[in-house]
Amino acid sequence: MTVQNFSLKDEYWENFQLKTEDVEFLYNHLLETETPQTSQELLDVLISHRIREEKQAIERRRGAGGKMYLPKDHYEVGQTLIFPGLGWERGEVVGMRPGNNPELPGFHVLKVKLEGGSVREFASGIANHKLNNPQAFVQEESLLSSDEVLANYGKLLASRLEAGLRNNDEFIVIAGRWFPKALLVNVNVGHLNLAEALLDMEGGGPLPTKSLLEAVELPSNTNSNLVEFSLDYALWKDGRFDEVGPAGKILWYLKRLEPTEVLNIPEHLNYHEISHERVGFTSDMLALEQNLDDELSPLEDAATSSEVQIKLIYPHWRSGTLPLSARLHALFPTAYRAPRIRFILVDGETGNKFPGWVVRENQYVYGLREFYEQKGVFPGSLLTIRKSNTPGEVIIEAHTRRPAREWVRTILVGTDGGIVLAMLKQVVASNFDDRMAIVIPDQAALDNVWKKIKTERIPFERTVVDMLRELAKLNPQGHVHASELYATVNLVRRCPPAPLLALLASRPWFVHVGDLHYRFDDSERN
Repeated sequence: MTVQNFSLKDEYWENFQLKTEDVEFLYNHLLETETPQTSQELLDVLISHRIREEKQAIERRRGAGGKMYLPKDHYEVGQTLIFPGLGWERGEVVGMRPGNNPELPGFHVLKVKLEGGSVREFASGIANHKLNNPQAFVQEESLLSSDEVLANYGKLLASRLEAGLRNNDEFIVIAGRWFPKALLVNVNVGHLNLAEALLDMEGGGPLPTKSLLEAVELPSNTNSNLVEFSLDYALWKDGRFDEVGPAGKILWYLKRLEPTEVLNIPEHLNYHEISHERVGFTSDMLALEQNLDDELSPLEDAATSSEVQIKLIYPHWRSGTLPLSARLHALFPTAYRAPRIRFILVDGETGNKFPGWVVRENQYVYGLREFYEQKGVFPGSLLTIRKSNTPGEVIIEAHTRRPAREWVRTILVGTDGGIVLAMLKQVVASNFDDRMAIVIPDQAALDNVWKKIKTERIPFERTVVDMLRELAKLNPQGHVHASELYATVNLVRRCPPAPLLALLASRPWFVHVGDLHYRFDDSERN
């Protein structure tokens, strides 16, 4: 007995798109459950529904009028045949000719026009052929198994489902959960004002929706999940409120009480594009760019790691932030749609907890200013960021140690705004990177330099040359490493590694002496 697959065409799931009938099915499903559901939950029920529908369609095709095609039989032009091997598709014999094969005498070739419009040829009158045996059907072939379909095509199908629902005005999504807009509970301005008052009393938030429901009097005779979702939607549409929870958790905050540095990019992180080309980058340059963990570097997110150590640069130290770089992305909470996510930072040495904010659009984490001050962190300090076993928390460690006086590069600002770099003894209380460490005795003076470079639009190359010359004075050979230059340039203007590396690679007066060390050749420049 030959086994004939009771199946779909191989490309069926690859070509999946949300159809009108699918949308109607999902609408009715949500109407029956009265509970908003995630994309995965909707996909599970839709795939099961699709498979049931396709099996029924195959059964109908099997029972439709026509004779089952078997190679041993003889047929006439105009006869309707059913082809099990083509998913029980029907076709009409529109032509016939004698076969030409010395090993198979007396057979014919049928020309068949299938229901789908294609024309194919099939043999008839062949007595010995495996397809002549009675057929048995495999009911759970992989393309008709929900588990296998989701395992093999789950991500593709989920993205197609979400795209289809987003293009349909009847559905809304909040924190990854979908529901028909027309079925929401009415939430009026009075309800929203009560929610605002409660958040105001809590210092802006964050509060979960359930806490807000206690103050907002919405109908209690309706499904509680639907009531909660309705309030979420009303808050989301109102510009006073910000949804700041990580993926899978909804938390609300009053936007007017969020830190200014969360709503607007801090001045020292604000980067003005510097035109450059990456064509001359060596493998060492690319490795350095990856290692510097600059959020402005155009790198793909790195493989997930539970712990990353970074070297803090001045703009982030000054702003009380961390870079949301390619290596750090996976350590911090994400969200379905929220542009700002409030979470908890944990001091890895003391266990103390304090709030932090992930600003996804601008790629930084805010909320570390007091932590830096308490730990004696300065530009060039080493910080370790680790995943926590508690959702919504991230561990940060500053590697503090007993304060000691050490020789550290120090920036001094003259009364004329000129900059001098010197090796001076400073009291330090945290581990640091020798190349990138810089102590700043006069913060206000350096702020004035930052403003001067910005307002006078001092060319980027001039700043690089000035900083390289200052750094070269501290080395007997006059050599400067690219990472030293990167850290120092960022004292006076925001600059990712790429424009600096491109400049070093393209100008002959920046002479590479090996291992990303450079010296400045005045004669070449002149």
